[in-house]
Amino acid sequence: MVKLRLKRCGRKQRAIYQIVAIDVRSRREGRDLRKVGLYDPINNQTYLNVPAILYFIEKGAQPTETVYDILKKAEVIN
Repeated sequence: MVKLRLKRCGRKQRAIYQIVAIDVRSRREGRDLRKVGLYDPINNQTYLNVPAILYFIEKGAQPTETVYDILKKAEVIN
């Protein structure tokens, strides 16, 4: 099963998260299937690849709670 979830990157005290499609059995920093967005909580900026996100959701990928909130705020999903 595939999930859309956050993958931490950046540096100490300055986290930036990549939104990735990843197998549920993989670790947080594990190999992802595809990067579909970027989320910066400090500057409150979001960059989304909407066609890729919708493709994975159509194929049955489940977003995590945080990713779901980000997508809802960006009006990608209802």
